[in-house]
Amino acid sequence: MPSAPKWVFDIFDRVLSSKSSSMVVTKVEFLSDTIKKIQFRGNFKKLNFGVGSFIDFRVSDTEARRYTVSYVDATRGILELIAHLHGEAPGSCFMSKLGVDDEVDINPPRAYKYYDPSAEKYVIFGDETSLGLACSFLPVLIKNRHQFQFYLELEEKNKHVAELLQLQNCKVFEKNGLFSNEKWIEELPLVQSSEWQQSNFILTGNAQSVRAFRKVLKARNKGRIVSHGYWLKGKKGL
Repeated sequence: MPSAPKWVFDIFDRVLSSKSSSMVVTKVEFLSDTIKKIQFRGNFKKLNFGVGSFIDFRVSDTEARRYTVSYVDATRGILELIAHLHGEAPGSCFMSKLGVDDEVDINPPRAYKYYDPSAEKYVIFGDETSLGLACSFLPVLIKNRHQFQFYLELEEKNKHVAELLQLQNCKVFEKNGLFSNEKWIEELPLVQSSEWQQSNFILTGNAQSVRAFRKVLKARNKGRIVSHGYWLKGKKGL
């Protein structure tokens, strides 16, 4: 429910008020002009977090936006997320204005079924909007000894962010529309390689790129494909 009349959100907030909690911004870090890492403190001990868990923020009277939890330590009461600041869109404006000591109310996190512990290999694809998910996946992939690769399409000014986030086995591509070209995707070594044809592919970010990549993989890959377009050019969103 990204958009709704104010009264709908007001009722929704009242219904969930008993389950809501608050957290305070304790640190902000700009990884680039458009990538903002935000750390919060709060009481998260009774909340359940899994790989790719997300929180819905009410960013205005009539808008809500969803952000993936990139890191959480419930014992220490620390939670982090990574926001892509994209123009004057509602979510971007909300996240841009958040500063140290600001307090926000949140509803319990929810999980999207990205992770399957039985899979041997993972390929995580996305863009700037997928960085939080990538960070959520990384420690679990390492701990459980999966083989994995990150494929990210990033704007030139953001190409260094993957290194700052210490994403291992990460290949960064310039965001220039190549991942909407099915013939180009088909020629990727990863797609051609028989070694990775039993992989679990997690495709997020630009919906157009996700559709094209998924279409190519369905014809070749024998593993599970999870696709979740986060945004589409020309459609109101972030």
